[in-house]
Amino acid sequence: MRLGINLGYWGAGMDSDNLAVAQEADRLGYAVCWAAEAYGSDAPTVLSWVAAQTERIDVGSAIFQIPARTPAMTAMTAATLDSLSGGRFRLGLGVSGPQVSEGWYGVKFDKPLARTREYVEIVRRAMSRERLSYEGEHWTLPLPGGPGKPIKLTVHPQREHIPLYIAAIGPKNLRQTGEIADGALLIFPSADHLEETAISHIRAGREAAGKTMDGFDVCPTLPLALGEDKDVSALADTFRPYTALYVGGMGSRKQNFYNQLAQRMGYEKEAAEIQDKYLAGDKAGAAAAVPERLIDQTTLLGSVDRIAERMQAYAAAGVTTLTVAPAGFTLEERMAALRAGTEALERAGLA
Repeated sequence: MRLGINLGYWGAGMDSDNLAVAQEADRLGYAVCWAAEAYGSDAPTVLSWVAAQTERIDVGSAIFQIPARTPAMTAMTAATLDSLSGGRFRLGLGVSGPQVSEGWYGVKFDKPLARTREYVEIVRRAMSRERLSYEGEHWTLPLPGGPGKPIKLTVHPQREHIPLYIAAIGPKNLRQTGEIADGALLIFPSADHLEETAISHIRAGREAAGKTMDGFDVCPTLPLALGEDKDVSALADTFRPYTALYVGGMGSRKQNFYNQLAQRMGYEKEAAEIQDKYLAGDKAGAAAAVPERLIDQTTLLGSVDRIAERMQAYAAAGVTTLTVAPAGFTLEERMAALRAGTEALERAGLA
C-alpha cells in the first residue's frame, strides 16, 4: 500500500505551510500529492506550483470539477501538467454537487452518471491525440452545421496513458468508476465497511468491463492526527465540525451523498439528526451529534502503533493508495503527522 497526501483547498488557512508539507512528503517517499477545488482555489494552479518545486511525488487533481471545464479543456490541462511535471500527473474528476454545479457554474446537475461517462470518453480520446469527434447526449463534437472540424491535441503528454480517477460515493457511480476509470477517490472511508460500501460495487464494474481489480487504484482520503491513545476522544472532537459539514450540510436535504454514505454505514438515526440540526443553523449541535465512533472509523487518530494497526485494516480491505490529510495547528504538528504516516506504514509491514 502506498501513501498520498491531500493539501485540500488553497485559502483554507494553512497555505504558507502547504509547499513545505508537499516537499517533505516528496522527501519521505509519498506517492502522490492531491489538491482540491470547489468554488475558491482551482486545482491546476496549485498542482503546477507544487510540481515545479518537487522532484518525485506525483501531483493529482482531487478533483477537477466536470461542470467547470469542457472535456477538451480538461484534456489540454492534463496533458500540459503531465508534460511540465515530467510524467507525474494524475487526473481526478468528479461531478461536484447540485449547489456548486448549478449555482456557481450554471450547469444543470442532471444525469451525472451519463455525463461522467461521456466526459471520460472525450477526455481519453483527446489525450490520445486522435482527431476529436463525438456524438453523445451531452456533447457533440464538432458542432453540426458549422465551421468546426475534428482537430487533435497539439501538446504531447509525457506518457501515453495518464491515470484517470473518479470521485465516487454512491453504488451506481462506484460501479461505473470500476468500468471506466483507473482508480477511485473515496471520502469518509471506514475499513470496517469498505467492502459493502465501495469495493463490491467497484469490483462489479470491473467485472462488467471484463477486468479484474489488478491495477485499479482504490484511493481513500483520511485526516491523520498524531497523539497519545488516551487522547483519541479529544483528537476526534477536532474533526466534529468537518464531519458535521459533510454529513449535515453538504448538498440538500434530499441530495447529500455523504449523509447517505453515513446511513449505509449504519448511522441512519445519527445522520438524520446531524442533518436536521445543521440545516436548522445549529452547527454546534450538529457537531455534537456526530458519533465519536463514526469519526474514529473515518480518520487515523492516536499513536503511530494505533495508526499502523488501522493501516493494516485498510490494506486488508483493498486500499492500494491511502491518502492522508496531516492535521495540526502548526507546521511542526503537520510535519510530525506526515512523518508518522511513513513510520506507521513501515511498522504495519506495508512499505
